[in-house]
Amino acid sequence: MQTPILQVTGYEKYFALHEQNKLIPSAHQVNLTVHAGQLVALIGPTGAGKSSVLKGIYRTYLPSSGRILYRDAAGHEIDLAQANEHQVLALRRHEIGFVTQFLHCLPRQATLDVVANPLLAVGGGRKEARLRAGELLSAMNLPERLWSVSPATFSGGERQRVNLARGLITRPRLLLLDEPTASLDPATAERVIELIENLKAGGTAVLAIFHHPETTRRLADQVVELAAPPAIEEILKEIA
Repeated sequence: MQTPILQVTGYEKYFALHEQNKLIPSAHQVNLTVHAGQLVALIGPTGAGKSSVLKGIYRTYLPSSGRILYRDAAGHEIDLAQANEHQVLALRRHEIGFVTQFLHCLPRQATLDVVANPLLAVGGGRKEARLRAGELLSAMNLPERLWSVSPATFSGGERQRVNLARGLITRPRLLLLDEPTASLDPATAERVIELIENLKAGGTAVLAIFHHPETTRRLADQVVELAAPPAIEEILKEIA
């Protein structure tokens, strides 16, 4: 059997409220495997920690416990839960993409450059990067008259189109998606689904949270359901 790109074992995340001397549980005992060309969808109730899992893999959050084994393009296995910042930043630049529900970019930067920058960062030429950025923005139904404008002025749905184009431009080996179609109109959501299908066909491994169950049914090769975490007292008993 093909070696997975990502294997998560016993992942947990809880947050410490030091002022109140409390621990707030989030993701609890998450186990999953993602292969190249496969989309794994995370489902579960609010509070089950779906976004916390994605952020732990991307290392926006430092996991509380568990292993996150990622096999890079050279075949090396890296535990993202233990990787140093240099390793994490290199993987983000070259291999792991994350499309969140919010776009963060420099103010006053043109939309075309916001989308092109990740490709420039991995050595793409400026002309090639801007051409590819324009293709993706067209695929997202974002009018060309807006490409020279900062996305800071856009509506939520327009910003999400830019966010998606930015996340897809480098064709990452592992793509993390947090409700990517939630704020899109049906026609644009359909274009995004087609782009994800194309990425899968090209070998990208995808771990995703979708807003609509029908999108999960259409795209997912495997569904992992997360349960709401137990009370922190039960978690502390497990740790003891």
